[in-house]
Amino acid sequence: MAIAYLALGTNIGNKRRNMIMAAALLAERVGDVLALSGFYETEPWGFQSENTFLNAALQLETSLSPLELLKTTQEIEIEMGRTQKSNGAYHDRIIDIDILLYDDLVLQTPELTLPHPLMHERLFVMEPLAEIAPNVIHPVFKKPVISLL
Repeated sequence: MAIAYLALGTNIGNKRRNMIMAAALLAERVGDVLALSGFYETEPWGFQSENTFLNAALQLETSLSPLELLKTTQEIEIEMGRTQKSNGAYHDRIIDIDILLYDDLVLQTPELTLPHPLMHERLFVMEPLAEIAPNVIHPVFKKPVISLL
């Protein structure tokens, strides 16, 4: 079993419900949810929108491989109504699920990079993660999450 940390975000629809539904679907299909941070209201990052985000971090235990986990999170996003822009640009979304950390694995494939390559640059990711996992060591920077804030 592996411990994975995920980031959740939503800025359209019933945001609180979207977060709770995503956490429930992850618990059902991925593994035991060990911790869920509070919800943080944040401004959009990388694009303009009138809609603020709710963000959270989630810790879970899973038997899925990193790529199986990615596939499952993408399936949940689509099931919940997430659409992708053809040009890859950031946009409003009903749910966004990103894998931040998977044990202490460092991985780079065409589909997935672990740890998440931009996590340390995003306060909306790091604050919720530090709430539930302040002392987890970032496998590239070799520092606790809390020190990367």
